[in-house]
Amino acid sequence: MAAKTIVPLWVSTCGLLLLCSSLSGVNGIGVNYGMIGNDLPSPDKVVALYKSHNITDVRLFHPDTSVLEALRGSGLGVVLGTLNEDLHALASDASFAASWVQSYVQPFAGSVNFSYINAGNEVIPGEAAALVLPAMQNLEAALQAAGLSVPVTTAVATSVLGPSYPPSQGAFSEASLPSVGPIVSFLTSRGTPLLVNVYPYFAYSADPSSVPLDYALLSSSAAVAVTDNGAEYANLFDAILDAVYAAVEKAGGGASMELVVSETGWPSGGGGYGASVENAAAYVNNLVRHVGRGTPRRPGKAVETYIFAIFNENQKPEGVEQHFGLFQPDMSEVYHVDFSAASS
Repeated sequence: MAAKTIVPLWVSTCGLLLLCSSLSGVNGIGVNYGMIGNDLPSPDKVVALYKSHNITDVRLFHPDTSVLEALRGSGLGVVLGTLNEDLHALASDASFAASWVQSYVQPFAGSVNFSYINAGNEVIPGEAAALVLPAMQNLEAALQAAGLSVPVTTAVATSVLGPSYPPSQGAFSEASLPSVGPIVSFLTSRGTPLLVNVYPYFAYSADPSSVPLDYALLSSSAAVAVTDNGAEYANLFDAILDAVYAAVEKAGGGASMELVVSETGWPSGGGGYGASVENAAAYVNNLVRHVGRGTPRRPGKAVETYIFAIFNENQKPEGVEQHFGLFQPDMSEVYHVDFSAASS
């Protein structure tokens, strides 16, 4: 999650605006493993924590060989990210991409289950946006040269959208389309999903008078807030995701292209409006139970989803960003999440 992500309010003057199954075929839930803290447990303890809580997948924002070593033989699906600052070298220098694969993927491929390589996080739109596709292409070529079959994709924030209300009108912005359009074509031709970071919390906290809390929390008691060409939306998560689906389809992705929710969560503290342990627990547990059902635009199609994040990280910017963790650094729960509900 970028500290200054632009988040649409998902509202209009007439009302509110209102992930694919994992490669292993298990409708599980992943959790982002961030490491911006000076008091976090060792990687082997973290991997054990994932497994003991029925967390099936992990997303890493950057390669860390000690973490990759700890993941050997764990059975966890792994989304491995690149550093945004490496995009220039990955895009412009095929030998750098080859070295990256030789350092962080090839030595571990026999015992680590790599789901995707994630080239860049939330860089579209922006100065580095044009680097993403050539970085993806060089990484793909390096993986193929090494005899490895790991899909390459990227992660975007919802700031890639222009129109977003109602969800069926979702489209990429003029600033985003020149970069994300060719990426959609690349991914579609390979049957690889686009990763998208979805945060109903920020829409709610920016305009709580217009976004009902139960709608943002995926509460089962929430009323239908928007009817869009016959599709009914009773939660903001589905509405945001379907707006991105609509944008992908307009960009040539078609109805077959899938999305993975690579980040979503709710802060348990930090002073933000609505940031509380109670709300965070409600959102995440409701999410775990919900994502297997799909969205109104893709009913019955389970949404591969990664919660942000495993720990509260004390070296992130002060405020809510330090309070997205499911666990404290001592591995005690901030609140309980029933991950087993994802497979029910």
